[in-house]
Amino acid sequence: MLIDPDKWPPSRLPEVAAAAGEQGADAVLIGGSLLLKPNFDELVLAIKQAAKVPTILFPGSTIQISRHADAILFLSLVSGRNPNYLIGEQVLAAPVIKYLGIEPIPTAYMLIESGRTTSAEFISATRPIPRDKNDIAIATALAAQYLGFRLIYLEAGSGAEKPVSTEMVAAVSTFVNIPVIVGGGIRTPEAAAERVAAGAAFIVTGNVLEKDGHSQLIQEFAAAIHQR
Repeated sequence: MLIDPDKWPPSRLPEVAAAAGEQGADAVLIGGSLLLKPNFDELVLAIKQAAKVPTILFPGSTIQISRHADAILFLSLVSGRNPNYLIGEQVLAAPVIKYLGIEPIPTAYMLIESGRTTSAEFISATRPIPRDKNDIAIATALAAQYLGFRLIYLEAGSGAEKPVSTEMVAAVSTFVNIPVIVGGGIRTPEAAAERVAAGAAFIVTGNVLEKDGHSQLIQEFAAAIHQR
């Protein structure tokens, strides 16, 4: 479950984090494309204390790093050609991560076209891979594997109109030997289960849970995803 601190009142974060662990989520990702609140470190601590599952930073920039997280997705935006998100932010973040003792998880981040301009696409100033170009996605993912990344993250973007297709998930998953994460626009447990069946090792969902009744929906997503 992805928790974007900007999208929840701070007072509700412990409740949401606790529900994630209690209802079957495997981990809580924390982060977003922007950060509109000044107390990120305190918010991560509140989530960490309430969640009974690992808390992993999913940073949009170097300001989204906290000593309280269990790990951080050390992202490189390999689908784009903006050097700042390929290596620039990473150079700035690496010493801080080492100093704080957070486990880095090298992750190849691939934006996939979703039918609308997403925050990640706009902020990173990069073009996503067209959703029907499986060959480009395969070649990019394989290059990332050869470069030593431990995870592939296929991302349609927060609030995506269309999720990454099952065809692309299957194509990438069968071509690489490292786990594939899929996120963005996955609004139903059935859609999540379809992508797991296609080969996804992890499903990330967030926006659809930002409403009342999220506890039951988390449980339904967990049940659908864990059938594999």
